Amino acid sequence: MRILIVGAGAIGGYFGGRLLEAGRDVTFLVRPGRAEELDRNGLIVRSPLGNILYPSPPHVMTPMLDQTFDLILLSCKAYDLDAAMDSFSAAVGAQTMILPMLNGMAHLDRLDERFEPENVLGGQCLISLDRDASGAILHLNDTNQLSFGERSGALTPRILKVAEALADAGFDANLSQHIVQEMWEKWCFIATGAGITGSMRASIGDVIASGGEGMILTLLAECAQVAEGAGYAIRRDVRQRFQTMLTTQGSKMTASMLRDIERGASIEVEHVIGDMLARRSSTDKSAKSQLSMLEAVYVNLKSYEARRVREAG
Repeated sequence: MRILIVGAGAIGGYFGGRLLEAGRDVTFLVRPGRAEELDRNGLIVRSPLGNILYPSPPHVMTPMLDQTFDLILLSCKAYDLDAAMDSFSAAVGAQTMILPMLNGMAHLDRLDERFEPENVLGGQCLISLDRDASGAILHLNDTNQLSFGERSGALTPRILKVAEALADAGFDANLSQHIVQEMWEKWCFIATGAGITGSMRASIGDVIASGGEGMILTLLAECAQVAEGAGYAIRRDVRQRFQTMLTTQGSKMTASMLRDIERGASIEVEHVIGDMLARRSSTDKSAKSQLSMLEAVYVNLKSYEARRVREAG
């Protein structure tokens, strides 16, 4: 299976690097600056599960794309999705499968509109990653799961081929028949974790120590209500696990959104929080007259964005 990884950032670089080390046919689609880094330093991953140093991994830039791929792994930021779709469109054929690993759900509609719904799988990853100033990828925990599946839940011949291609590659490749359910559940967790740690500019443990447990649980409950209204109620055991993780005293857990704020970078507030809030407003008419935690978090994070744009001139 010929696999194109869109970008060689934290997520794409990590999973692409693992696949390369496992002998898979992988090519990275990168911008000129990242191409220079890969040529000069190679692909570097520092991980508690094993480091990677892969000299000059196979990579191309958009003008060089002249053939289609079997599988495209897409891990860009939500605000870069339109540019990413432009960059890899030449690699999409009738049989190409696109496996997105973005948070939230809105990207599925945008991918369906640009390509064909049959091209787009469901997918998500559970891993904590960052990059340092040199471009090296830093794996910050000991979890590295990539889940994928047909959005219909069917075990089709093509998804079984994807499972075979991703198996035994140094990460937990999970073929799921409930991938859309799992994507909704992760979105609720990410929206709560990113919403709280991003807006409070603090770890979960610091928020708990400051009396913020009620805020966390209220935000999770609002997100869960949106998921239920869409037909994907969070399963009881999953919600209990989320509540435990989000209310653990002394927890150092933060979301990548907070790390982006701390470095003055763009954030995925519209995709992670704004879309959740919009869906809440469209399904719960009484919500328009109530100040919600989702709304408070959204305004806080949008205010950060507005200040960032203003100060940039």
